[in-house]
Amino acid sequence: QVQLVESGGGLVQAGDSLRLSCAASGRTFSQYAMAWFRQAPGKEREFVAAIRWTGSNLPYGDSVKGRFTISRDNGKNTVYLQMNSLNPEDTAVYYCAADVSSTRIRVADSVSYWGQGTQVTVSS
Repeated sequence: QVQLVESGGGLVQAGDSLRLSCAASGRTFSQYAMAWFRQAPGKEREFVAAIRWTGSNLPYGDSVKGRFTISRDNGKNTVYLQMNSLNPEDTAVYYCAADVSSTRIRVADSVSYWGQGTQVTVSS
């Protein structure tokens, strides 16, 4: 089992930056690919970003390319999502995810482990 706890969400204004953190516990964190998804009200869960256990990134979701950056610190069992140039369309609950497969990690229906989510609200 892997337990994931997100933090860092909040209310910000358009153009601001925010950094989300996801602390993992349980099995060996460094063996897992990690990802961030988000879900806005009335919409499906959307892939945002993912990172392999090696630290190399997978392609970002189209809506966040060039604005968001995923990173990880295996020594701290933590994955981060740096979000810049936020806009109201980024408003959603952001979820951290983990899977041993860097292929499954991009697909919400296939991911093995989820955090409880953290709310990000961007006002115009």
